[in-house]
Amino acid sequence: MAKAYLVGSGIASLAAAAFLIRDGGFAGRDIVILEEQDREGGSLDAAGSPETGYTMRGGRMFEIHFDCTYDLLSSIPSLDDPDTSVTQDTFAFHEDFAWEDRARLVDGHGNIIDAHSMTFTERDRLELVKCVATPEALLDGKRISDLFHEDFFTTNFWAMWCTTFAFEPWHSAIEFRRYLNRFVHLFKTFDTMSGIYRTRFNQFDSIVRPLLAWLTAQGVTVELGTRVTDLRLADGAGLTVEALVWERIGKTGTTELRGGSGESGETAVGPDDLVLVTNGSMTANSTLGSTDTVPALDTASASGAWQLWETLAAKRPGAGLGDPKVFNSSVKDSTWESFTVTTKDPLFFKLMEEFSGSEAGKGGLITFKQSSWLLTIVLNHQPHFREQPEDTFVWWGYALFPDRQGDFVGKPMSACTGREILEEVLRHLPFAERERILDGSVVIPAMMPYITSQFLVRKAGDRPQVVPAGSTNLAFIGQYAEVPDDVVFTVEYSVRTAWTAVSRLLRLDKRPPAVYKGGHDPRVLVEALETLHRR
Repeated sequence: MAKAYLVGSGIASLAAAAFLIRDGGFAGRDIVILEEQDREGGSLDAAGSPETGYTMRGGRMFEIHFDCTYDLLSSIPSLDDPDTSVTQDTFAFHEDFAWEDRARLVDGHGNIIDAHSMTFTERDRLELVKCVATPEALLDGKRISDLFHEDFFTTNFWAMWCTTFAFEPWHSAIEFRRYLNRFVHLFKTFDTMSGIYRTRFNQFDSIVRPLLAWLTAQGVTVELGTRVTDLRLADGAGLTVEALVWERIGKTGTTELRGGSGESGETAVGPDDLVLVTNGSMTANSTLGSTDTVPALDTASASGAWQLWETLAAKRPGAGLGDPKVFNSSVKDSTWESFTVTTKDPLFFKLMEEFSGSEAGKGGLITFKQSSWLLTIVLNHQPHFREQPEDTFVWWGYALFPDRQGDFVGKPMSACTGREILEEVLRHLPFAERERILDGSVVIPAMMPYITSQFLVRKAGDRPQVVPAGSTNLAFIGQYAEVPDDVVFTVEYSVRTAWTAVSRLLRLDKRPPAVYKGGHDPRVLVEALETLHRR
């Protein structure tokens, strides 16, 4: 029987394993997932406890047209009710706890800004329309800032757009254009964020755990602590993987690959076997701080996801394997920092609900527009972790400019402890009880050097096609494989690459649905243009 080897255990690999079983006729026992970390889930991570503090590096947002994701998760039972799929649970949660943001932007004096107005000038509108209409091929190597004048980046629209999706002015104009086209239907509700969907819990609990439970029940093997360092390719112009080269860097594996911790070896890949590789990682080299310590910026250790891609690209230049250096060699342009706050004191939640006018879990993102760090926070629906006690509260925030001096703490966010980050946040709010909140909170900051590396300036060919030309059994999946029209930094993109890989390698008739294009709907276009003219 044919086997499938999936390198990495992020959502792309988990989705690919599910598609192989559901659509490709694979038995679970013939699928092996190889993960260098000691935990599955990739960037969809979340962990911790009430005592030590919870942490999650980020949280993904969804919307109604994530068709690949909802198709996949409609096949996966939720953990709480086997008769309810993860998709059904997500939709039901949106019905009960849809966002209706009333404090999307806050000014430098702690006052809520009227974010209904995009604060565009006619020049802003013309430049935005021109960006949308420019063919992607003409944007190779261009930054967003190449297409817009400086004042555009002071508008309410930009403040909301960049903090919703994590764009910065020096990021790729190609990716920005794709986002504008992909989410044009969300323009009309952009200030309230009511078109955004969230999972009931964090994505590890709501998506990864149900998927893993289902895959494990099907017999799928997950090899933790196993780094794939190379793929042996057959001679010739085509791309055929003949063996996986691996090493144990942690937990002892099962008999599938053999060998214990510290050992290395090769696994032969048969002529009918498949190899799906997650190339690159946006959360590689992430480090955590604490309430009293600063997270280090780590770029010295080599992540397996980046190293494997570099190795493959170097051995077959010009073979359509992309250029990882475009994405992992400019850390100053791809780093930002997030933080997770855990407390047993409900005071902060109470004050924020009064300030924002929204119940926790229904308020959406809150951005401090004049913050030098460009801070954004969100109060999640509680509990945000599946086993979180009723007397514990968790919220999250991040900043796009951690290298800038804070407005109050007097140093860059990257040099701050968790407590200092929380102090900076609280000083942007009109609360007198800062010390009580500070003393009652556990704050875990996360430094991520490659978190927006997929947004860096690129050109056609820098990302490999999901199934490169000439490939017989190799596919690339995840955020650094190329899918026309769809947008990176989304779960949808990873799932789409997985579905594309499985359907093409196995030559299946069932293919991913087309990317939704709201711009082809006259009604959506009219609503978007009306939004751009709000005053």
